[in-house]
Amino acid sequence: MKKLFIIGGMGAGKSTARKALVEQGLPYVDLDHVGHEVLAWDTVKDEIRETFGDDVFGEDGAIDRKKLAAKAFASPAETRKLNRITLPRIEELFSDRIDEFERQGNKAVVVEQSVFKNRQGSLAYCADVVIAIIAPLELRVERAVASGFSEVDVRRRIARQITDADRIEAADVVFSNDSTPEVLRDKMLNWWKEYEKTI
Repeated sequence: MKKLFIIGGMGAGKSTARKALVEQGLPYVDLDHVGHEVLAWDTVKDEIRETFGDDVFGEDGAIDRKKLAAKAFASPAETRKLNRITLPRIEELFSDRIDEFERQGNKAVVVEQSVFKNRQGSLAYCADVVIAIIAPLELRVERAVASGFSEVDVRRRIARQITDADRIEAADVVFSNDSTPEVLRDKMLNWWKEYEKTI
């Protein structure tokens, strides 16, 4: 089963690209969602409480992701603490999903990954194709703000991500998303029609 990883910075259009392929019948894994799922695990909650304190939890006993992010992304050292807790669990859950899709007989799976540094140091080590979605910085900020994020938060997050130049270097295929979602969707579908012939 081919593993198609979609990477891109905040506001670049990863979800639009992923949806275009999912519409063709491909299953998908959104690694952000997998990350949210592991935060509900009791073992993870215990370690988060021990590392970041009680104040990152809501009244319902669930982790408040915004409060956790404010602490965990305050410095690279704090981010590493969070990663040590969550990344092994994310990898475990991801592997289970991939195995299940393979058992079902799917010929390819789409994986959306926002936290991508390089192929070796991430789950993309198993990728058959890495697809980078790139877009001008100000357009990305504008899109992310329109979807409900504050501009300060968006710029801070983007500053911590790798650059589009890094993504281009790591990718097998690159799509520029400086137009409408429909244009990106068409680019993805045209690519998929050709790629599908090879698998």
